[in-house]
Amino acid sequence: MLKLEIDPGLKQRARSAAAKIAGSFNWLFDEYSSLTIERTVLRFLGIDGALKDGKPLPNVVVDHLHAKQALANGTAIPVAKAMLSGNLTAQSVAEAVGRGDLDLTNLPSVPPQEIFEVLDGLSAKMLKHIRTQRETREQLFQRFGPRRVPAIYVIVATGNIYEDVVQAKAAAAEGADIIAVIRSTAQSLLDYVPYGATTVGFGGTYATQENFRIMRAALDEVSEDQQRYISLTNYASGLCMPEIAAMGAMERLDLMLNDAMYGILFRDINPKRTLLDQYFSRMINACAGIEIQTGEDNYLTTSDAVEKAYTVTASQLLNEQFALLSGVKPEKMGLGHAYEIDPELESSFSYELAHALLTRELFPDSPVKYMPPTKFASGNIFKTHLMDAMFNFTGQLTHQGVQLLGMMTEAIHTPHLADRSLAIENAQYIFKAVKDLDASLSLAPDSFVNTRANSVLREAVEFLERVAEEGLFTAMARGEFADIKRPENGGKGLDGVFRKGADYFNPFLDKMKQELGL
Repeated sequence: MLKLEIDPGLKQRARSAAAKIAGSFNWLFDEYSSLTIERTVLRFLGIDGALKDGKPLPNVVVDHLHAKQALANGTAIPVAKAMLSGNLTAQSVAEAVGRGDLDLTNLPSVPPQEIFEVLDGLSAKMLKHIRTQRETREQLFQRFGPRRVPAIYVIVATGNIYEDVVQAKAAAAEGADIIAVIRSTAQSLLDYVPYGATTVGFGGTYATQENFRIMRAALDEVSEDQQRYISLTNYASGLCMPEIAAMGAMERLDLMLNDAMYGILFRDINPKRTLLDQYFSRMINACAGIEIQTGEDNYLTTSDAVEKAYTVTASQLLNEQFALLSGVKPEKMGLGHAYEIDPELESSFSYELAHALLTRELFPDSPVKYMPPTKFASGNIFKTHLMDAMFNFTGQLTHQGVQLLGMMTEAIHTPHLADRSLAIENAQYIFKAVKDLDASLSLAPDSFVNTRANSVLREAVEFLERVAEEGLFTAMARGEFADIKRPENGGKGLDGVFRKGADYFNPFLDKMKQELGL
């Protein structure tokens, strides 16, 4: 592979600073929980469905306990206690609370040992199901062969899950390896997950468990037709981050966009809330063998790709350390970056080559998620198609893990089937034409590409070391990432964070930690 000559001392300093920053949040992960973490526990215990008004039953139970100031010790114990008191299932407990027939704060005494036995059985059953889904994926990859590198990743975003299925199958038949179902606009700001299959969405389709199930079944069918495993991705981000991760684990999604920094900066979600939710959601993804994807590419939509390249590298290093705290292995860290460089800049390709190689050099085991040009896409579809070809060339030359294809009508409308077909044809042509080119090339030690990569890494190191001293919340409040200011106690969802009580219990957390060796 085409290699950079990077100062190993800079790499060590970068990871040390990033580890110090991530490690400074142990107080948050150990001492606090959130409304959505507790809803996730309920979903794992078997609670699903919604009231007639659409309110999901996990929300009903959590809101019931929260209103009675009885949430400090979590949701698992009161639900198990109600199950034993009335010889009920977890689902029937939730339904009784929804009808107003059951008060979870007014239950007869039950021996603690019986409560923990019930929870041990239910948690073991769910974790076995998640493990089985992971093993099924592994067996399918063994049968059909590994995913190509870079993998061809395309999106569907009709708003109607059944139309998404039609488009996803067409894309897979054209050569796509990964189908991403784009989530309906602003779903990340909903503090609940809609129930059931959905046919109405703006700019995308709602992420629901039934929609996951429908699309997974469709892609399994087309995998058989194509004799290669077609992967599915969605968004475990926003105010319901761990809940959606849980649904993805249950329904065998393969990749999930899962990044607290993205939620903080681009959705104005409270930093404490989303970092806490990310910790548990990534643990779920790790147990399920789901590849996480991060959103550093978005930084370059609000910041200059040359001037602020170091913030992308710094965030990648932070995301790596936060992922390690949750048990995610490097081969499941789809760290993000993007080809968002100004095409009018002289030597723009050399800059981009340096940035792309730096990411591969720092994260050699990561299936890096490489995003296409969008910031400078315009109504000139021919130039956009050419920019996408340059992007595809860079992706193959530097062996990125996942290539999210650009569409020539990116700046005009949601892509038609023909647009997606042309994008896949573009990528397949470029990937084949330059497949082994990197093996014939080398960089001079004093080349612009080497010099630029070391310069960006040095800036990232200095930035991370400063953040490690001052604190991540301070840096975000000043707008150090993506030129967007986000204060520690601002944003949406802070009221959903609470301190754990002395008898707090989450029956999945310790078991997941043990399984992941944490």
